[in-house]
Amino acid sequence: MTQTGISLGLCSVTLRALSIDDVVRTAAVAGVAGIEWGSDVHVHDAASAAYARTATEAAGLSVLSLGSYYRAGSFGDFGGVLALAAELGASRIRIWAGDVGSAEATGAQWDAVVEDTQRIAGLATARGAGLAFEYHGGTLTDSSATTLELLRRVDRRAVGTYWQPAVGLDDGQALESLSQVIGQIVGVHCFSWWPNAERLPLAARTQLWQGVSNVLHAHGRDLDVMLEFVVGDLPANVITDAAFLIDALGCSGRQTTPAGHL
Repeated sequence: MTQTGISLGLCSVTLRALSIDDVVRTAAVAGVAGIEWGSDVHVHDAASAAYARTATEAAGLSVLSLGSYYRAGSFGDFGGVLALAAELGASRIRIWAGDVGSAEATGAQWDAVVEDTQRIAGLATARGAGLAFEYHGGTLTDSSATTLELLRRVDRRAVGTYWQPAVGLDDGQALESLSQVIGQIVGVHCFSWWPNAERLPLAARTQLWQGVSNVLHAHGRDLDVMLEFVVGDLPANVITDAAFLIDALGCSGRQTTPAGHL
């Protein structure tokens, strides 16, 4: 691992159409260190979670987190999410900050997200797990300012946030948002969509990712950078983008074999 503890991962949602075995195989060839398993397709019950854990570990990779779709503020059954994370061997669970953007959210909706997050954070802490908000439009974490406000109100050490370049922001704006939340992030989701939702190779926004590297290294915290949403959802593009990130961010991954190919 590098001195700053930046390690490279892959989000399984990047390859939704592939099997667990194929996701693991692609991750291993790409040289990433671990996988965030999404609960939308790949890890949806105890059996699939156990299988994903076994396959991940057999390939010499780590389970980075469970990418859940739990919406804080719903006051739903979080026990099932915790059980899935335990079966997967994930010590971190991704959650979503409600289901409405910060500009439209009412005071009551803010209060519900805060209260529910505090509730499930207590449940997660009792199981040795942490929580991380998805940094995403259409939720209360749709900007750096609202993310910081939400984390301030939640006020639980077990709760952090991911960061990703918000759709529509130019490089400078995206880097400013990262600089503002850097003290609270536990992971970065990496993709290059520009100018809106058009998918590009990461190398097409080299200035952005070099800037991200500068911010992360300057702050010096341990965290995961996780590749997500490559062009065409193609395994070959996972490999290309992973190589770019290893070089651009100076992050650590898994050593690939000389014959590594798909």
